[in-house]
Amino acid sequence: MTSSSSDAGNAPAVAAGQEVTDVQYRRFAAFIEEKCGIVLGVGKQYLVNSRLSSLLSKFGISNVDELINKAMENTPNNKIQEAVIDAMTTNETLWFRDTYPYTALEQFILPELAKKGKYPVRIWSAACSSGQEPYSIGIVVQEQMAKMLHIDPKQTQIIGTDLSPEMLATCKLGQYDVHALSRGLSAERKSKFFKPTRNPNIMQIDPRVKSMVEFRPMNLLGSYALMGKFDVIFCRNVLIYFSNDVKAEILRKLTMCLNPGGYLILGSTETLVGVADKYEMVRHSPGILYRLKPQKFVF
Repeated sequence: MTSSSSDAGNAPAVAAGQEVTDVQYRRFAAFIEEKCGIVLGVGKQYLVNSRLSSLLSKFGISNVDELINKAMENTPNNKIQEAVIDAMTTNETLWFRDTYPYTALEQFILPELAKKGKYPVRIWSAACSSGQEPYSIGIVVQEQMAKMLHIDPKQTQIIGTDLSPEMLATCKLGQYDVHALSRGLSAERKSKFFKPTRNPNIMQIDPRVKSMVEFRPMNLLGSYALMGKFDVIFCRNVLIYFSNDVKAEILRKLTMCLNPGGYLILGSTETLVGVADKYEMVRHSPGILYRLKPQKFVF
């Protein structure tokens, strides 16, 4: 999941009388926090209206209040609930976001792992949205092949997880339109790691990169028991949506999934709530990485 500042500009306007009421907003905020941990806070009615407006015509519903009522119904296979959660948790993302995590991966983390000769190398992209982050990681690994000290892409496992079935379907397809490809992707990387399709406005991620990445459904509030251990975890621009208690619990579970000496990469405004003593800070200008201290901890 990644943040976007353009919700109101990108979504269709909600007509007068269709907006969420204050009472319903409070009910919905509690519902969303319970379902996926996201804290909407006070005064975010505009965000709910902009995110849910397109679902009104899709489901033939007259206003946002009614849509929320149907989403909150505890019925099996509630498609409206799935669509509403999708709309509230899915955000725009881009390739090689913020640059420094990928520079650090290329110049520092991957060479260190190559020296250790540990295989397979496992990297987790948590809340991967439409797939740009895990595929960007795969591209960096592929580019390492040109260097003397590199890790083997065939022995590198990248796991992308997300809450949204719709986003995971996009990830697995690995096809991106002109708009998506214009965001953070250089012309050189585009020509090297994307192939044309029959649609001139859509390109397909190269099979070399696509084969490196496995996508799985996952709610960060749930169990991490089946994830195994990782050498690197990207969990960027996700924790900002949660309360401090939920942040601390997610970070505790992520820490349990890291190998000693492994790296946790957070968003630029995110901190190690509740687990700071278990990491050492590694500065990689202009950003910061967190390396798990090489000793065992009792949680």
